[in-house]
Amino acid sequence: MKTLKVLFAVALSLFMAFSAAAQVKKAPVKKKPVVTKVVQKKTTVVKPVVPKKIPGIRIKLTTDSGVMVIRLYDSTPLHRDNFVKLVEAHFYDSLLFHRVINGFMIQGGDPLSKNAEPGVMLGNGGGDMERIPAEFRPTLFHKKGVLAAARDNNPEKASSACQFYIAQGKKYTDEDLNMMEAQMGRKLSLQQRKAYKTIGGIPFLDMNYTVFGEVESGMEVIDKIAAVPTAPGDRPIGDVRMKMEVVK
Repeated sequence: MKTLKVLFAVALSLFMAFSAAAQVKKAPVKKKPVVTKVVQKKTTVVKPVVPKKIPGIRIKLTTDSGVMVIRLYDSTPLHRDNFVKLVEAHFYDSLLFHRVINGFMIQGGDPLSKNAEPGVMLGNGGGDMERIPAEFRPTLFHKKGVLAAARDNNPEKASSACQFYIAQGKKYTDEDLNMMEAQMGRKLSLQQRKAYKTIGGIPFLDMNYTVFGEVESGMEVIDKIAAVPTAPGDRPIGDVRMKMEVVK
């Protein structure tokens, strides 16, 4: 009996000890805070490309076949100022492109063309006006779209005061240009060769007629005018009139 009491007391003691241990709460394990890095994406702002305007006076040339805008070169001031003076005086309004050769050029500015009867040969007008001294520049050449001054066969190669032409020409190969260099006795620059191969022009006129501007927009109008039917003497059968104004 005594032994049972002892065993009971021992069991009760172990039970109480186990229960006490079970009630001891474990200290909570503190979790390290998760740091989330916010990666800010760089936004690339694409700015619109604003084309830089090249200095120079612009002339709006309106024709029956469309509109061209021509930039006059500052490096040929005598031709530039004379042309602007005539445009502002409305000298060119209602004049004709009186000489057109497809694959070569379109020419106008003869004051006699304003009221010319159909079939009348033109090209001698303006001879009583003072010529403009030549302004040849090696960097200005006869690529397609340039504005150049017409002239007669005067030894100084001075320009007509009013008649002009816009170059059309054709495209050339390297072989063509090599042969032309041999005939002209001078070398073409890399810039000239590239232009004559890609857009075309009239290389054999370089340094013989003053180039003083170029078409900036409306290049297709040159081809339209050059393609019109012509009569003997290269005058278009149907009149191709012009009007000019300085672009403000």
